[in-house]
Amino acid sequence: MRHFRLLVVGNGVSAYGSYLNMVALNVFIYEVTDSALAAGIFMAVRLLTSVVSGFVSGRLVSAYDRKRLMVGADLTQCAAMVALLIAPDAGRAGLLYVLAVVTGFCSTLSGVSLRSAIPEIVGPELRLRANSLLATGRSLAMIAGFASAGVVVAQLGYVAAISLDAASFAVSASVLLSLPIRTRGQKKGADDKGAAESGNEPRRLGAMLLLRAAPVLAVMIVVRAADGLGSSSHNVALPVYSSSLDPSHPATFVSQFWATWAIGNIVMQQVIGRWAGRGGRQGPGERAFAIGACVMSAAFIVVFAGLPTGVAVAAALVAGMADGLTEIAYVTRLQAAPDEQRGRLFGLSASVENTGFGLGMLVSGALLDLYSPLTVVGLLHGFAIVLCAGLLVVLVRQARSGRSAAGHDTAPRAAGADAAAEAAGAKAAAGTEPPVRQDPPSVESEAEAR
Repeated sequence: MRHFRLLVVGNGVSAYGSYLNMVALNVFIYEVTDSALAAGIFMAVRLLTSVVSGFVSGRLVSAYDRKRLMVGADLTQCAAMVALLIAPDAGRAGLLYVLAVVTGFCSTLSGVSLRSAIPEIVGPELRLRANSLLATGRSLAMIAGFASAGVVVAQLGYVAAISLDAASFAVSASVLLSLPIRTRGQKKGADDKGAAESGNEPRRLGAMLLLRAAPVLAVMIVVRAADGLGSSSHNVALPVYSSSLDPSHPATFVSQFWATWAIGNIVMQQVIGRWAGRGGRQGPGERAFAIGACVMSAAFIVVFAGLPTGVAVAAALVAGMADGLTEIAYVTRLQAAPDEQRGRLFGLSASVENTGFGLGMLVSGALLDLYSPLTVVGLLHGFAIVLCAGLLVVLVRQARSGRSAAGHDTAPRAAGADAAAEAAGAKAAAGTEPPVRQDPPSVESEAEAR
């Protein structure tokens, strides 16, 4: 955890630069091209690259050292920012779209690499605490980046903002290079390697096989896509709703909303981190994920219900806390997968989430021309609530059926186990057969068998 805390600092620095430029670059593009369409195309190219790169990142993370991938991603983004700074004015417009591809791909690759590597860096038993610490660092970076973007651009200019972003990636790469951390599991032996090479198709579809063996995990990924759909709705609708509340100060409610959301998010991450430190707990669990996602979407709907500002801000606080809970519960659950499948799972998840968010941006923008913000947010977040409620029902039924089956099968299984143990002990004592330990198959072993 000592090394991981330093990694969190470096990651937070690079995240600060990314959030800073998320604001600065959008305005910079408009000034360079004098076209709102060009700015929109830049965002679309970056998002589309993030969707496609999720699948590519999953394969890269499964095949290569994750630490080197993260360092390479940081240095590539640093070089892209420097190239933009030194490029002549006439060539900057075209270079901006190259920058959109580079940052979209590298940010996805870095995120997939880091999340899939956490169980190897800190150990499986500390992954929940590590996820909480990492999420807190990125949330603080988001607050600092968004809050300082206007000041940096207004007082120092775009060159300073882009330079800060380049420097933040350089700092992150330097921290990673200096840390003696292992980001991959132990390598397979020669026999295992030969078997893996001879079975390219099962290895290639490892994540899909795991999802077939663990359908609840597949449903969780679908729910995350629905969450992305809902999140895009309140992101698009928030400026419209804020302008209707106070036309003379349209940014006031937006600032209150995001500041309160961030506070709730950080508070929940800290609570989960402290909760994880007592008893070595491995995560809030799938049921907590489903409940948290329902609460989060419901709270976002309340924000746009036209209630007094105090109630809306309180709802934003609840939404931030529920968002923090679902994020950590989801990431921790995916990290329970075997190391050789974990990278593909996180790559698939990144593509699915970005697809949901991008699709939601298009749908929300179109619907807001026809309906009120409350209707649009209620529709898309309501869809997410329906999926979450369905997941919760499935989990409750599984728990009940499992308890029922355990109650009926305990005696026969115990008797059979005792008989098998006695027979194995007798053979072992006679020297004819070594004792064999019988363990129930895990989800991961079932996936590998398939």
